[in-house]
Amino acid sequence: MNPLKKLASQTAIYGLPTIVGRLLNYLLTPLYTYNFSTGEFGTVTSAYAYVSFLLVFLTYGMETALFRFSQTESDKQKVYTTSLISLFITSTIFIIAVSACAPSISETIKFSGHPEYVVWFAIIIGTDALAAVPFAKLRELGKAKRFALIKTINICINIGLNLFFILFCKHVYESSSSALKPLVDKIYNPEIGIGYVFISNLIASLVTLLLLSPEIFRVRYVFDSPLWKRMMRYALPLLLAGLAGMVNETLDRILLTHTLPGKEAMVQTGIYGACYKVSIIMTIFIQTFRFAAEPFFFSHSKEKDSKKTYADVMKFFVIVCSIIFLGTMMNIHWIQYFAGTAEFRTGIKVVPILLLANMFLGIFFNQSIWYKLTGQTHYGAFLTIFGAVITISLNVYWIPRIGYMGCAWATLICYASMMVVSYFLGNKQFPVNYDLKRILGYLGLSLTLYMISVFVQTESTAMNLLINNFMLIGFIGVAWKLEKNNIKKLA
Repeated sequence: MNPLKKLASQTAIYGLPTIVGRLLNYLLTPLYTYNFSTGEFGTVTSAYAYVSFLLVFLTYGMETALFRFSQTESDKQKVYTTSLISLFITSTIFIIAVSACAPSISETIKFSGHPEYVVWFAIIIGTDALAAVPFAKLRELGKAKRFALIKTINICINIGLNLFFILFCKHVYESSSSALKPLVDKIYNPEIGIGYVFISNLIASLVTLLLLSPEIFRVRYVFDSPLWKRMMRYALPLLLAGLAGMVNETLDRILLTHTLPGKEAMVQTGIYGACYKVSIIMTIFIQTFRFAAEPFFFSHSKEKDSKKTYADVMKFFVIVCSIIFLGTMMNIHWIQYFAGTAEFRTGIKVVPILLLANMFLGIFFNQSIWYKLTGQTHYGAFLTIFGAVITISLNVYWIPRIGYMGCAWATLICYASMMVVSYFLGNKQFPVNYDLKRILGYLGLSLTLYMISVFVQTESTAMNLLINNFMLIGFIGVAWKLEKNNIKKLA
């Protein structure tokens, strides 16, 4: 099979549950923002920012190490079980330690009066971290359908419980005539409120771990200490890179919570978090691409034409990201209502900035294969720490002055800087002949069309949408005309 066609098909399979799940979560945003205040939604946004950091910390690069050492070690099963035992030990210690300190932690992170949130999230993070290696093994074995099935079940449970608690139970509880009210009264507590978002996630994570039990228990466990040490030497720079990456992705929401005064902190965090969701389509594509691309890049590295393949992947990646950017911004007039009430929509101006920022992050991920294939993972740590310094500096300076807009601009500048520096470093260490003329051309064209849509407006919203989508179709037509021969080879 053509390698690009194989990557595209696996991206579709891996991406299906992620796309569906993220889109459904995307549709849940109005459920939260129309039922809870900006401050309450700020609590959700802040909580999941912490989760992102801790999940990277608890997996400490073992997924990528599994891919790497499965290619170099003769006993792949030993690589897998060594990784799994390591994560089981660290996850167990984490759950016990955090649960024991839940009251003090809840005060520190502004969850005052809700230590149970901390305990729930400790279990969520611990179980998700342990599940990371079985999921990585499924990817390494190319079992995309089982991977997709389990992810889909996780998503369905999480979203189904959100709808059950926040929509159905709340409605029945507030109704005096419903025949189901006595039953709902026994299982629903209105004082938990936004906490049902976390409870739904907790149940979904536990069920997912149960579904992965064949991958966890039907193996012959061997822990190879020398192998583990070599894996850790490879993985620890990736841990640093991952933590720095989370600084770049989520620290802005934490800094909003702790930098701004009083209730304003959670209000702005809630607005920013809701509008960030509007840019979720770009994030979805990048995440699904990464699921398929990382094992693909490693498995294809020994092919003679590998560098040409990497260059082609980059070009098509930019084309798809440009279409996503234009598709969102050309229809922002109606898409913005997914952010919630008018108070939430005041932050919609961050969306184009965040879309571009995440596109640059995706380009950086494509480039990162040079230091992963050459084993120079310390460069990955350097690049993301470099980005983290930019993120922290700009957020600390801008948040007190311009609030969440500072977060958006800091994210864009961070990812753009990482992308540029990575390109020049990679060009020296592992040169790939990217088609810069086409790539920059597609980026330039998409930005030009967007600027036209901003400055050329009629009094009719319907006419504006028609013109905007005509320009979107024009961009797709240009890309098809220039790339149709390459696209036909994938068919």
